[in-house]
Amino acid sequence: MARPALRIDAVLVQAVIAGALSFAHLHDLAAAAGQDGWKAWAYPISVDLLLVAAWRRLRTDGPSRLAWCWFITALFASLGANVATAGLLDLDQVPAWLRILVAAWPALAFMGGTLLAHSAAEQVPEPPAPTAAAPEPAPEPVPTHAPKPEPVPAADDTPALPAAEPAPAPPVTAPPVPAALINHARKVADDHQARTGSPIDTDTLRARLGVPPQLAAAIAAQLA
Repeated sequence: MARPALRIDAVLVQAVIAGALSFAHLHDLAAAAGQDGWKAWAYPISVDLLLVAAWRRLRTDGPSRLAWCWFITALFASLGANVATAGLLDLDQVPAWLRILVAAWPALAFMGGTLLAHSAAEQVPEPPAPTAAAPEPAPEPVPTHAPKPEPVPAADDTPALPAAEPAPAPPVTAPPVPAALINHARKVADDHQARTGSPIDTDTLRARLGVPPQLAAAIAAQLA
C-alpha cells in the first residue's frame, strides 16, 4: 500500500507565518519596554497561550462571559503589539503607560489562565424526561358461540333504593416545577417573543422544552 504524498495546507502555512510575525512583534515591544533577555521571549508565549486557552474554552464549553473576556484581552494584546511596532510608536522612547501595561501583563495573564482552568462551566439545566404512557389493556376475546339466555327473574314489588351519588373527584394539582426549569423556560419564552413579537403559547413551550402537557401548562401558568 503506497503512502500518501505529503500535502502542504495553505491555511496551516498562513497560520504559521502570521503566528511567527505576531510572535516577533510582541518580543520587540516587550524588549523596547525594558523586558530584556529571556523575559522578552516569554511575553509572546504568554499572550498566545492565553489566546489558545480562551478559544479552547469557547469550543469545548460553549460561549461564556469569562472565556470571551480573556479571549478579547489576549487578542487586543496581540493586535496592539502588531500595530505599535508598525511605526506608530517610537520604540526608542516607549511611553510610561505602555511600560506599565507590559510590566503588569504577567499577573494579568496568570489570573486569566487560572480562571479559565479552574472555573466551572455554566450548564443549562436539562428538562426532565417525559414519563412513559401506561400500556393499553388488551381487548377481551370475542366468544365464538352465542351465550345461553339467562332466566328472567320474577317481578319484585319492593321499591328500588335510590342510586348513590358518585363521590366528587379529587382536585387535580399542578406538578411541582423546579426553579431551574422555570428559568430555562423563561429564557425560551423571551427568545420566542423577541423573534416573533408575540408571547409563546403552551403547545410551542411544551415542544421546545420536551415536557408532558400537564407540566407545560404548569410552567406556562407561572410564566404568565
